[in-house]
Amino acid sequence: MSIRQQIGQTHRWVVKIGSALLTDDGRGLDKTAINHWVGQIAHLLQNRQIEIIIVSSGAVAEGMKRLNWKQRPTELYKLQAAAAVGQMGMIQVYEACFQQYNIHTAQVLLTHEDLSNRQRYLNARTTLRTLLNLKVIPVINENDTVATEEIRFGDNDTLAGLVTNLVEADLLIILTDQLGLYNCDPRNNPNAELVCQGYAGEPEIEAMASGTGGSLGRGGMLTKLRAAKLAARSGAATLIASGRTTDVLSRIAAGEENLGTLLLPKQARLLARKQWLASHLNMHGKLYLDDGAVNMLRHSGKSLLPIGVMRAEGKFIRGDMVACLTANGQEVARGLINYSIEDTIKILRQSSDKIESILGYIDEPELIHRDNLVLV
Repeated sequence: MSIRQQIGQTHRWVVKIGSALLTDDGRGLDKTAINHWVGQIAHLLQNRQIEIIIVSSGAVAEGMKRLNWKQRPTELYKLQAAAAVGQMGMIQVYEACFQQYNIHTAQVLLTHEDLSNRQRYLNARTTLRTLLNLKVIPVINENDTVATEEIRFGDNDTLAGLVTNLVEADLLIILTDQLGLYNCDPRNNPNAELVCQGYAGEPEIEAMASGTGGSLGRGGMLTKLRAAKLAARSGAATLIASGRTTDVLSRIAAGEENLGTLLLPKQARLLARKQWLASHLNMHGKLYLDDGAVNMLRHSGKSLLPIGVMRAEGKFIRGDMVACLTANGQEVARGLINYSIEDTIKILRQSSDKIESILGYIDEPELIHRDNLVLV
């Protein structure tokens, strides 16, 4: 089986669609094109059980169209106003298109702060995983209207890469108005060749990128390569392809060769995910485990449940990194905890089905989910 065929058989995708595609180069939302992509996504969800999250640009461009603005403004407050106006139309179109297939959509607005704050990161992750389990298509955009940085800082290519990490997607697909990455600028060199495959983050790959993006969008090819590098942190591959290619998503799922530019992670998926967890967060507390819990973590790859924890120390909140220790203090693992120190102490040595009755709520049945835990 070829690499492309393996990519086509993965089960969780993040699909980012650029402004120029969504708005027909600024002439307003291209409902025909959106309906075409939606039809493919609906087929992949209903017939192939591929879970798909959409990261959608286009809010500012659609707002400019509705407000009859000919030039993209530079003032932050005008960009935020355009995004607020355009968001309404964009979501209406997605909802109407997916309803034809009896599929629900969910609007999710994120900022970089949501993905850098550990507690909000876990909340966003839990919400998105729940939506996917419900067969709902999340449509994600940056929450431009409350951004404190300049909007250009938060391009949706970068957001798509971070969302790929967040939901542990297998594949990031970036649909753009280009066929993919060329070895030199095709606008200036008629001999430019499409790069079919490479590795995310390689300097020679990034050196091929040119341009800073169109007047409607916020990034060029370089931001797409950087998004691929982000996605590779958790072991995901990235495919940059033209959204104007007929049945592009269906053809990716079919494993078609030489479609767009495929950028592979240099590390295996599990190893990349665990290294990312281990290297980016500091310890905020300690959990002392009984022998049964230690054995489950070491030999069975299970999540950590409160019933196996004898004692908790430190100052931590939901989403903080904590160390998991044996009774005599030897570190076994570390991971992102689902409850604060106060609530953790209350549910120690208790079965998971008692969490809600003890705390009055339940976020997760585990103290630390195995996807957020790395053995030491």
